[in-house]
Amino acid sequence: MIRLLIADDQALVRGAIAALLGLEPDIEVVAEVGRGDEVLAAALESRADVALLDVDMPGLDGIAAAAEVRGAAPDCRVLMVTTFGRPGYLRRALQAGAGGFVVKDTPARQLADAVRRIHRGLRVVDPALAAETLASGESPLTGRETDVLRAAAHGGTVANIAQATFLSEGTVRNYLSSAMGKTGARTRAEAVRAAEDNGWLL
Repeated sequence: MIRLLIADDQALVRGAIAALLGLEPDIEVVAEVGRGDEVLAAALESRADVALLDVDMPGLDGIAAAAEVRGAAPDCRVLMVTTFGRPGYLRRALQAGAGGFVVKDTPARQLADAVRRIHRGLRVVDPALAAETLASGESPLTGRETDVLRAAAHGGTVANIAQATFLSEGTVRNYLSSAMGKTGARTRAEAVRAAEDNGWLL
């Protein structure tokens, strides 16, 4: 029997996945959580074999939670599930130790099969997302450019961004300008949107 932990901040989605996978004869849902910062404790307490993690969760994102689980509970394998199949997410999830990455519209039978394959130590990646990830390459943004765009995503002035990132306003303008050039954007908002669409800002 595969002991499964499900983490998703949307209770309806979490419940639906648990109900569907719980029907499988060889899968037992042993824990459900709605926050990323609850994943590790639940994995340890439930002795889960596989953790099915959403990417976008409060407290801690699913990719960071995956890294925690792989570090502290190495026997628990991780399968990422997300609504947004962004190339940057896939690359970072695999770097964090996830064994697979699928999108939420995956049919229940395929999702159950993915859980089984991950449990056996195999890798499972949505083929369309894998192809897109290979085509898109690594993020061209530096760490600081990423920080500045992440702060810019919340709106506000250059002064607000400078305060949030502990940089001078001039430095923030330089990073914004550089990020706009790398993303081919004409405005700060376009640069944020391009980076988000590629999964570079999580």
